[in-house]
Amino acid sequence: MSCEKMKKVPPSIDQWLKEAKSDPAALQEGMFLAHNGVVRQTPKVKVRQGFDDGSLVKGMEFAYDEAKVDAAIAETYKMDGIFHVRVWLNEGQLELGDDIMYVLIGGDIRPHVIDALQFLVGKIKNECVTEIEQKM
Repeated sequence: MSCEKMKKVPPSIDQWLKEAKSDPAALQEGMFLAHNGVVRQTPKVKVRQGFDDGSLVKGMEFAYDEAKVDAAIAETYKMDGIFHVRVWLNEGQLELGDDIMYVLIGGDIRPHVIDALQFLVGKIKNECVTEIEQKM
């Protein structure tokens, strides 16, 4: 029997929004933002740093540290005007076009929600996950 992690079934953003809007905190929220990260063919080093070695991504091995993700979520809740945070992370061997993550942030005003989404996605990507690109 293999111990290899299998990729997960992605959530429904429509369902997430329905659940968020039914929460009593939703009465304080004027905006929701959703982020959906997917596996792309262009290597991270090319997109982020402009270095093109001619390679293309064919897949990715993805894992995360649940305790670090939970801490990042807790930190996001402490930000001004943030009342709703939900995160889903995939795991295992991912293929091109597969979902890597979903993040939903709900808050009072646009600047607070945008800042929280930027903060949380950055924190997850930089401190909580391991992404190993497989190249062609």
